[in-house]
Amino acid sequence: MTATMTDTPPPAAPKADTGKRSGRSLGQILMIVAGALILVAAVRVITGADQLTSDGQIGAALGLAVPIGLAGLAGLWSERAGVVNIGLEGMMILGTFGAGWVGWQSSPWLGLLCGVGFGVLGGLVHAVATVTFGVDHIVSGVAVNLLALGTTQYLAKLFFSEGSAAEAGGNPKQSPPADSLPTIDVPGLSDALESVQQHHWFLISDLAGILGGLVTNLSVVTVLAAVLFVGSWWLLWRTPFGLRLRSCGENPIAAESLGVNVYKYKYAAVAVSGGLAGLGGAFLALVTSHSYLEAQTGGRGYIGLAAMIFGNWRPGGLAMGAGLFGFSDALQLRNGGQTVHALLLLLVVLLAALAGWKLYRKAHWQAGISLFVAALVLIWYLFTDEVPSDFVGATPYVVTLLVLSLSAQRLRMPKADGMRYRKGQGK
Repeated sequence: MTATMTDTPPPAAPKADTGKRSGRSLGQILMIVAGALILVAAVRVITGADQLTSDGQIGAALGLAVPIGLAGLAGLWSERAGVVNIGLEGMMILGTFGAGWVGWQSSPWLGLLCGVGFGVLGGLVHAVATVTFGVDHIVSGVAVNLLALGTTQYLAKLFFSEGSAAEAGGNPKQSPPADSLPTIDVPGLSDALESVQQHHWFLISDLAGILGGLVTNLSVVTVLAAVLFVGSWWLLWRTPFGLRLRSCGENPIAAESLGVNVYKYKYAAVAVSGGLAGLGGAFLALVTSHSYLEAQTGGRGYIGLAAMIFGNWRPGGLAMGAGLFGFSDALQLRNGGQTVHALLLLLVVLLAALAGWKLYRKAHWQAGISLFVAALVLIWYLFTDEVPSDFVGATPYVVTLLVLSLSAQRLRMPKADGMRYRKGQGK
């Protein structure tokens, strides 16, 4: 044995979950959610912005959160196996095209399946580049995005601009419309919740509006997305398969020493990642607009990555992040200027609370900056009646930056995420 190998400590074996978590407990999460709900209800009553917690606002937020959440879940699968997937946007684009192309020719169910398949193809391209050939993950992801955009633009001009497609309403930037997927309502409950919401009672009507938005006109793909979130948590954190996959993202050398086929698990994770991203794109094509549209993803793949980071690479936090981004995105669709103006008051309270927390932690400079920004936002709120439409359109991206900046201190990414791995490199 050489001196180099003698000096190198043996790789640590991947350990199973012991039940202890570094994150917040369920009780703490429920307290945070309850506090946020009370705060939002108080802002609604003070400002009179009843749309803030209406069932229409929540329903729109849920519809916008689903593709973001699926993109974030796709990123979680890939990065838990150690592969950074910047190519989520491109895989979503492939999903929109596949769903729109097949959906109008046959049925939306086949279109949904084809969208997933096109996403898997994009994921496999990324896996071949990063896992087999060792290409830098960021470079490969950007290449997938560019390749997907160019390919779908070319195919759209080829398939949608002439013949029967053109007669059915297609053009180089849009596919003919596809049939709608079924939606779900809870009989009796939706009407009852809407009736309670109309009374505008403090907290009670807010709860009714939120629950009403979650059970009214619900797409089957939304239900499928919820099942996928729960299933991903169970599979990745409660099964031997998930333990092996996560070990590839934490310490692939140790995983290989215990007999794990690291290449196989990385390929499987990135393929699933592409399929989930493709499903998010198919949701946009078949549920949101009922057809493929050029550039309809609108950067949701990147926002999904931000939601994944906000959620600390866990499904629960990811779902909360996707809901937050979906809610902020929905503001610009439903009386956005007035509703965002009401949220300025909420932002003042949150910044003041952040300043108090920083003072408690003796971070005086950060506390002073938070108080200063809170004062500026309060002046803005008091001397205006509505937020300009240009700022309303930027609300999702501003929320993305704020959330990532506030959550950056508690993040822990997989240790081997983005690192190049070669079979046998630990020998």
